[in-house]
Amino acid sequence: MTICVRKIAARLIAAGALTVSATPLYAQSVEEFYTGKTITLSIGFTPGGGYDLYGRLVARHLGKHIPGKPSIVAQNMPGAGSMRAAQHLYSIAPKDGTALATFGRQMGITPLLNPAAQYDGTKFTWLGSVTNEVSTCVTWNRSPVKDWDGLLKHPVTFAGDGPGADPDVFAHLYNNVFNTKIKVISGYRGTNPMILAMERGEVDGLCGLSWSTIKARHMKWFKDKTINVLVQAALQKEPDLPNVPLALDLAKTEDQKQVLKVFLYGQEMARPFAAPPGIPADRKAALIAAFEKMLKDPEFLAEIKKLNLDLNPVSASAIDRMLKELYATPKNVLERAAQAATK
Repeated sequence: MTICVRKIAARLIAAGALTVSATPLYAQSVEEFYTGKTITLSIGFTPGGGYDLYGRLVARHLGKHIPGKPSIVAQNMPGAGSMRAAQHLYSIAPKDGTALATFGRQMGITPLLNPAAQYDGTKFTWLGSVTNEVSTCVTWNRSPVKDWDGLLKHPVTFAGDGPGADPDVFAHLYNNVFNTKIKVISGYRGTNPMILAMERGEVDGLCGLSWSTIKARHMKWFKDKTINVLVQAALQKEPDLPNVPLALDLAKTEDQKQVLKVFLYGQEMARPFAAPPGIPADRKAALIAAFEKMLKDPEFLAEIKKLNLDLNPVSASAIDRMLKELYATPKNVLERAAQAATK
């Protein structure tokens, strides 16, 4: 019926019996728009790391919950600690609901701290996160640094990715807030190259390594005591790491706590997924609803279990609320945080 109406309207327009107004005669439903479409999901890191693992997992399951059941193709878009993917989604990607991305958990707040980030984190169309997160600093068993106290006493070299990436941000943060003695060797593109550098002895370890990544891919390290977990960054301790200090608990002044909280909120966003700003309202609602349905899908849950991944969902509204609060942070606190996250 709809197709016939559209054909008749087209013939009338061609014959001059009907004029085209600024208001469309026919508005596509969400299902009609997505039927036969392909959504591109950009992953802001190289293959093989935690973000890639979660990104491809979502790409396999999200489409069936979107009206019209579009296919979803994951593509890696590494660069600048995933800022490249965030900037692309914000400024270049189509604003019609056919582009999604997942990028570093700190990318939402990066514009508050780094003028190179030319976007507003509150304006993304946030879909949610599969899990919140605990970020760790680890050293290989060859390193003289075995615990937090050792990190305060002995110089170490840690692998980094680039400005704004978690490994660099947290290493510099601990240096500036707690006077740790970390030298960051930046330029490793992604988690896997950093891990290989640690295993080969090029560096002692790295910060910003998610506990979920260790659990899913490297739990043998932990069980065999191949690595030392020095500190965890989150608002609450990971139950699997009861004896590893929480960075927030190590803070001795209110100033230290304020600066740390700017970054720890990012841990709650963990593995965020977003669409660009300004997509049509009905498609925005459909994407958010699809993400929420996916998180309860038995097939999705079975694969989460099979891959030994964490599942602690964070809703789109929760991410919006956290970012709104962070973007209202006093300027002097943000200035101290920006200084603390750089060399």
